[in-house]
Amino acid sequence: MLTERQLMILKEIIRLFTESGQPVGSKKLMAELPMHVSSATIRNDMADLESVGLIEKTHSSSGRVPSMKGYRYYLDHLIQPATLNPIDVATVQQSFGHRYHKIDEIVSQSANILSNLTSYTAITLGPEVAEIRLTGFRLVPLSNHQVMAIIVTSAGTVDNQVFSISQHISGDELEKAIRIINEHLVGLPLTVVSQKLKTEVPALLTQYMASPGGFLNIFDDVLKQASQERLYVGGQMNLLNFSQFADVDQLKSIYNIINQSDDLAKLLDLSPGSANNQVQVRLGDEMTNELLKNYSLMTVNYDVGEHGQGLIALLGPTSMPYSRMIGLLDVFREELARKLIDYYADFDDNQT
Repeated sequence: MLTERQLMILKEIIRLFTESGQPVGSKKLMAELPMHVSSATIRNDMADLESVGLIEKTHSSSGRVPSMKGYRYYLDHLIQPATLNPIDVATVQQSFGHRYHKIDEIVSQSANILSNLTSYTAITLGPEVAEIRLTGFRLVPLSNHQVMAIIVTSAGTVDNQVFSISQHISGDELEKAIRIINEHLVGLPLTVVSQKLKTEVPALLTQYMASPGGFLNIFDDVLKQASQERLYVGGQMNLLNFSQFADVDQLKSIYNIINQSDDLAKLLDLSPGSANNQVQVRLGDEMTNELLKNYSLMTVNYDVGEHGQGLIALLGPTSMPYSRMIGLLDVFREELARKLIDYYADFDDNQT
């Protein structure tokens, strides 16, 4: 059982090390602790903390640094999120002061804003796709039997792709097919739209089209584009500031993790039921990837009401100042949610 003084010493070692990056000695602690304690007493307490694996030496004559176990104990039992000063709060608010034309612009820019504020790598995910509804579908004729398929959603996103169509499909058939889509699918969640494309819609289209398969494939492809999880990464180069690897191939492997959507989704644990409204921190080997053993991942969800939840994450060194970062993430997610809610309100007003 650790004493109150030992817990205070552990907190102070972590605070000083995350601020300076330098091992912490007994003399430094004696000057920083809010009580008078002799250097000998501090050394004894440090020895006890080291014996239970919460701190460690970098070499025989050095001060102490937190161990992974020490960080985990601190995060689970001792941490208190820092309150941001008014200047920092104003900086976050001003960062979102631009006018945006799409939800994706807000979410992607938020990753850049957060990486600039922290000097770490930031990752953002937009509100849950399950809540997004289809609000419109169009086909724009181009040339050489090509069309541009356009889907508009309640998230304010507009997705489009260019397709080649069969010469056997007439313009009249396409117009009727578009009318069916808008009459029967507009207003429904994208997940429901996807289901109906496989069940009810083919039978409806066969009333007007001899072979609706090509048209359905066009609509399904652009629908998948609109439905896909959009993960945005800001500050990728910041990873270089904390990498312990000199091997170029290992550095490339780290970049591949954050550039491959499947790997990144796995790292962020985007499985159903994983959402959490409290900041979560995973350290090194808790991420089950040897390449990230010297990194920490902080994640937290933000709530956009009826439009669902999104996610914010920070990937940085194990020695990041957790108290300040948690305080910053709390303010940041509130501002991001407010910006998105305002956008949705404006979008709904423009639709009516």
